[in-house]
Amino acid sequence: MQLREKQKARRVYGVYERQFRRYFANASRTKGVTGTMLLQLLERRLDNVVYRMGFADSRAEGRQLVRHGHFEVNGRKVDIPSFQVREDDVVAVREASRGIAPIQRAAAAGAQRTIPAWLDVNYDSFRGRVLRLPTREEIDAPVQEHLIIELYSR
Repeated sequence: MQLREKQKARRVYGVYERQFRRYFANASRTKGVTGTMLLQLLERRLDNVVYRMGFADSRAEGRQLVRHGHFEVNGRKVDIPSFQVREDDVVAVREASRGIAPIQRAAAAGAQRTIPAWLDVNYDSFRGRVLRLPTREEIDAPVQEHLIIELYSR
């Protein structure tokens, strides 16, 4: 059960085993509940934030759009999907990328999407802001993080 839960979390967020272990190590070093910190680190990935803001239809598409350099954070181009956003970071679609079809389609559909309370999005200006870090109640990942912690705590 523990292994399946870990594999599910890896698949949901699209990370490799080595990356996931690094996220767990960082979460265990951080003050607070390790399971919540782990999910918070995964939620703060740029590809996930792009998906949560509604600029991509899936996390995989968000990863590809970030990798191709269509987004900037605080005015600087970022093409690393695992980039960790922080509080008050502004994530925006680059000026040259606003006309591409996937972003246009996702932004049009994003208005009907439910955006998490820890994010603020303006589809007219193609930008969003991280208001604060997500809490466990706001993370809707279908994962029982305590099983992952038990697996790695052996």
